[in-house]
Amino acid sequence: MDDMFAFADALGPEKIVHLHVPAAGLRAIVVVDNTACGPSIGGVRMAPDVTLAECARLARAMTLKNAAAALPHGGGKSVIAADPRMKIADKERLMRAFACAIRDVTDYIPGPDMGTDERCIAWVQDETGRAAGLPPVLGGIPIDEIGATGFGLVTAIEAALPYCGLSLAGARVAVQGFGAVGRHAARFLAEKGAVLVAASDTSATLHDPAGLDVAALSRHKLAGRALRDFPTGEKRDPDAVIGVACDIWIPAARPDVLRADNIAQVQAKLVAQGANIPATAEAEAALHARGVLVLPDFIANAGGVIGAAVEYHGGNEAAAFTAIAQKIGANTREVLEAARKRNEQPRAAAIAMATSRVEEAMGYRRWGRR
Repeated sequence: MDDMFAFADALGPEKIVHLHVPAAGLRAIVVVDNTACGPSIGGVRMAPDVTLAECARLARAMTLKNAAAALPHGGGKSVIAADPRMKIADKERLMRAFACAIRDVTDYIPGPDMGTDERCIAWVQDETGRAAGLPPVLGGIPIDEIGATGFGLVTAIEAALPYCGLSLAGARVAVQGFGAVGRHAARFLAEKGAVLVAASDTSATLHDPAGLDVAALSRHKLAGRALRDFPTGEKRDPDAVIGVACDIWIPAARPDVLRADNIAQVQAKLVAQGANIPATAEAEAALHARGVLVLPDFIANAGGVIGAAVEYHGGNEAAAFTAIAQKIGANTREVLEAARKRNEQPRAAAIAMATSRVEEAMGYRRWGRR
């Protein structure tokens, strides 16, 4: 019980649901953090080492992200303790068991996240009748395929350029986690003249100061191959990407990859958080003290959930891109201007902005959050 209440504050969480279905091998957690702005929406993460603490932190990030983006949704998250690389038939059984277990958790709308995809969410939709991030054939917007989160991340980066003295033309970029978010962010940045000098996955860091071929690298990854097998570039340890000399550093992998013990390695002017909670508070404070501009996750990487919300409410792909560009660009500028005026970290300004919106919404509810 103590662990559950360790995450509680005035905003939430409203609900923590532990799921255990032995016959299906399901162990999962759902955290509904806050529903003042509307039913919670957030992804289903699958990994062997997920925890309640991670789920609660991610759910709160979704509350702030959705409020900052002025979406009619609160924040929630779910985690499934399993290896996402299992056989597809086993994964379907597990996802359907999860969906049946959350059928009555009607204030949570699931979407794809690390370890799950549109197909997984289609199974959830089939069992529950509610989901966001569906395959196009079911009326969904292909969030990962079009690179919605990566597009939003680049929108945030462009809005931040005047605040860190950078131009995208020739800017050196390093991406940790060359998956759905990092791959598309690299593509959009390359189209604007930036140069990808390093990328990493769980197998290796690939480094080339002269620039990597983003299109070829993307084809390589989409074919299911590891970066260590790419024919060009210097191969280093996966964590070596943290210390690559660059202008823009993008964490697009797991939580807490930037910590007090490695933050001194970062050599960048701008850190744009493509992953959720990729840095500890101590790491962000250290970067700020060094004059490195850090774009908070729930501001910069909101493209995916904005696109999913547009889909959920009947919008199309064009409407999703328009909403992402408008919301993330405006929010990034508002946060950075407030941080500059108050001489504080961007995250503090972002939390203040999003929290004020949640609290205002709570004021309209009879029981606060509900």
